[in-house]
This record gives sequence, structure tokens and C-alpha cells, in this order.
Amino acid sequence: MDFDFSPVWASWRELLSGAAVTVEVTAAALVLGCVLGLLVGLGRLSPQRRFIYSLCTVYLTLIRGTPLLVQLFILFFGLPHFGILLPAYVCGILGLGIYSGAYVSEIVRGSIQSIEKGQMEAARSLGMPYKIAMRRVILPQAFVRMIPPLGNEFIALIKNSALVSLLTIADVMHEGEKIISVSYRSLEVYLVIALIYLVLTGTTTLILRKIEQVLRSDGRV
Repeated sequence: MDFDFSPVWASWRELLSGAAVTVEVTAAALVLGCVLGLLVGLGRLSPQRRFIYSLCTVYLTLIRGTPLLVQLFILFFGLPHFGILLPAYVCGILGLGIYSGAYVSEIVRGSIQSIEKGQMEAARSLGMPYKIAMRRVILPQAFVRMIPPLGNEFIALIKNSALVSLLTIADVMHEGEKIISVSYRSLEVYLVIALIYLVLTGTTTLILRKIEQVLRSDGRV
């Protein structure tokens, strides 16, 4: 079989633009996921507050127990039935962010629980209220331990972001589909798209590895 990558090279600007959109959507979703994950993770550490704990548990059960694609379709196709019309770009970020938040919350919870209990006891013995001790003593240490698993979550988000193309968002996958529709060179296009995702995830992995090495050299992880 002969390969013909000329249609792909002719549309390299569109693919590059799509890759930029992929990074934008992923980064925005990660920020949303981190904020949501922090709140849910802290909520899951407060079993004495039954309503908050139960609400966070229900959120985790629903999000982790259903496919991301279904969640995206509910936002994009389901919300208009209730008169809520959101742009595809917003639906994509919300869908990825809400989905990521469920997994980030477990990273947050696990990282906080990994901090020795004596840290909190020492802070409380100095007269710090629980919230201040958590903010000034526990969370800074836990954050350092969150970095490696958060990096894995970011890489997973980059790959999962391919699903937002189904919402007509002009990411790299969507741009590739447009090239296929006029060139019929699907294999060549998908190979290049795979390479783009490989570059994105590989670059992210290298950056995260460098950050982790710096933290280890400082004795923080």
C-alpha cells in the first residue's frame, strides 16, 4: 500500500492550530479539575460533616462510574432541554474538568492522608485552628506529593481531550477529521495525529520528570 502524506503536510497549519486548542482545553480542564478535586478531596476528609461527605461521595460515584463521552454528551445535548445553551468549547472544558476532578480528589485525599498525623497534632498543640493548620502545614507538604500523580492525570487528560472533537471543538482530532473528509487518507492523518499526541504527552512527561528531580534534590519528595 502506498502512503501519501501530502494532504497532511498541506494542512499542517490547521493541525498545529488544533494542537494548540487541545493544549488550551486540557490546561483549562486541569485547572478546573484541580480546584474541584481539592474541594471534593477535603470534603471526603470530613466524614463528621455528613451532608458534604455524602455529596462528595455521590459525585465520585457518578463521575467515576460513567463514561466521559456520555458526560460530554449530557452537557452538550442534554442541557439544552432545560434551556441551558453552552458553547461547545465550554462544554468540553466543563466535561473534562468535572471528570478530572473526581480523580484529582482522590489524589488530594491520598496525599493529605500520607502526611504524618504528628504534623497536625504539632500544629494544633501550638494553638493553630484546624483550618489554619491544614492550610499552612498540611497542604504545602501534601502538594509536593501530589505533583507526580497530578502529572499522570494531566497526561491522561491530553489523551481524553480527543473526545471533545465530537462536540465540534476544533482540536487536533477535529482538524484531522476535516482533512480526511476531503483527502480520504485516513491512515496517514491518524498516524500524524498519533504523533502529535505522542509529542504532547512526551513533552509533558519530560517537564514533570524535571520538576520531580528538582523537588527530590531539595529533599521534598
